[in-house]
Amino acid sequence: MEAFAAGTLAGAGSFRCEDCGFKVALHELDEVPGCPQCGGSKFKRASMFMNRAEIAAAAGGHPVTREHEQLPEVESTPDWIDEAREALVANGDYLAFENGERTNVVPLQDGWTRVGRSLSAHVRFDDPTVSRRHALIHRDASGARVLDDRSLNGVFLNGERVDWHELEDGDQIAIGAFRLFFITVRDRAQSSASSLKLAPGA
Repeated sequence: MEAFAAGTLAGAGSFRCEDCGFKVALHELDEVPGCPQCGGSKFKRASMFMNRAEIAAAAGGHPVTREHEQLPEVESTPDWIDEAREALVANGDYLAFENGERTNVVPLQDGWTRVGRSLSAHVRFDDPTVSRRHALIHRDASGARVLDDRSLNGVFLNGERVDWHELEDGDQIAIGAFRLFFITVRDRAQSSASSLKLAPGA
């Protein structure tokens, strides 16, 4: 099986890191990135349907179980999260994340929010570590939850891989090489305009 080093134009398809099995999905003109999971630089072509045992066998190692899987580290809450929270003026649920040098805060509406690499995603990351359909966030009156949308690399909540899980304020969601923070705001007062009452005879 042909191997590719980081920076090589490898064509379209799925590729996995030889060291940890982390997968990236590349378009035809994409270069192979360095592995965001372990820093490895060598990749091989991989089927998106390979399981952990097949990945390990192809790499010449032992089967990788969930207990031995290399999980993304949980980062300490960055300072910009508190600043973003204070800037919010409306109660609600939000996703906050950095993309390049830009900080983004996305309000979650009731229903489904698609996260991925696809142009149809509500929250889009144009990055090979993110699947076209990576994750779904569902919000309703009972709360919010995250679901893995059959992604290559999985969805990690506070460092643990999840298929589906309820979200709580401050939760950290790993989507490929990106970290998203779930923010819940419930202490904002209604705007003064909405609380004004007309005097009699006005």
